[in-house]
Amino acid sequence: MKVIVTGATGMVGEGVMHVCLNHPAIENVLVINRRPDGVKHPKLNEIIHEDFFDLSPIASQLIGYDACLFCLGVSSVGMKEPEYFRLTHTLTMHVAETLARLNSGMTFAYVSGAGTDGSEKGRSMWARVKGKTENDLRKLGFKKAYAFRPGAIKPIEGMSHTLTAYKYLGWIFPIGRALYPSGFCTLRELALAMIFTAQNPVDQYVIEGQDIISLAKKMGS
Repeated sequence: MKVIVTGATGMVGEGVMHVCLNHPAIENVLVINRRPDGVKHPKLNEIIHEDFFDLSPIASQLIGYDACLFCLGVSSVGMKEPEYFRLTHTLTMHVAETLARLNSGMTFAYVSGAGTDGSEKGRSMWARVKGKTENDLRKLGFKKAYAFRPGAIKPIEGMSHTLTAYKYLGWIFPIGRALYPSGFCTLRELALAMIFTAQNPVDQYVIEGQDIISLAKKMGS
């Protein structure tokens, strides 16, 4: 498969990119970054492009891909709803609409989050916005579109963009996994589950924490 990964300069995107580069099912990985990431690999192609709200200058380079693993996102902390909506829903939909137009057989895997509100009516601002984004992605005509809702994510060791808070998750992860398995997954499991859905269509659109673990096992984690 040939896949596009967004958000490779963030923790989740970097981990997903790393797993893709080392997976035998993936022959080519394209990352779209606002700044050079410095990663070199025979399978890796990088496009530097600052404006994700206008992909027209690079559209010709986005043709011929089987899947997009969309890991680009921002925290809602301290952000007003209009700006969070712009950076979460509007940006994601622009990228997705462009890719759906250029790649009719593409699978789109969107990293959402545990607690996302698919009804779009709840009190939590971020959950409503994520829910609307999930729902609107389904309408774009992709071969398949999935919303992944991980909870706490154990990072991959040695990565450059691990968030500080997640660096201390290691000691509590086994306890959390044992008591609440659907709320704890590893970044490797998330990446493998995304690759699995790109190769093997599954029935459900929303992929919750326990589903992520199950699909990763099927992929051979």
